[in-house]
Amino acid sequence: MLRIFRNKTESTPDEDLVRQYQANSDMEVLGKLYERYMELVYGVCLKYLKDSALAEDGVMSIFEQLTVKLKKYEVKNFKSWLHVLTKNYCLMQIRKENKASLTIFYDTELMQSVDLPHPIDESYEINGQREQALKHCIEHLPLDQKKCVELFYLQEKSYKEIAAMTGEKLSKVRSYIQNGRRNLKICIEKKNEQ
Repeated sequence: MLRIFRNKTESTPDEDLVRQYQANSDMEVLGKLYERYMELVYGVCLKYLKDSALAEDGVMSIFEQLTVKLKKYEVKNFKSWLHVLTKNYCLMQIRKENKASLTIFYDTELMQSVDLPHPIDESYEINGQREQALKHCIEHLPLDQKKCVELFYLQEKSYKEIAAMTGEKLSKVRSYIQNGRRNLKICIEKKNEQ
């Protein structure tokens, strides 16, 4: 546990100690100033980091930051400024920790499969008549696939919008679109062979 001893007779105002340190970089002056608030810094670190060893490391790291930052900034209320510095330090530590363990999840219900090309792709052209071939093959799709493919590709509706319009579940809409796309490809390839 971090133990802090404070000289009760020290009565120099914070602002004076800040000015003294900024004027001559006297580490003893900074030490006196920081000693007054080490318990505060430790408490804030413990609150955010939820680990006494990390909180103690935070107290030391923040002191190191002070040696540089206190010279750069005009500080009117040292206690408030130090509290904000401490909180920001803790949030950065948490962010680093979270970044290291970050996992992104995607809702597969809302994603298109990439294994099949868009049915209006140029590769589906038959003797220069892409739209005609596409319309012919769409007409020969099963009704549910046809409806979903038309809404998705021709009217550019999202899976959610199609589900709302048709009353189908998202998984069904996704399945109809993928199967419809596959059937379009097969149909157009057959027409290309003719």
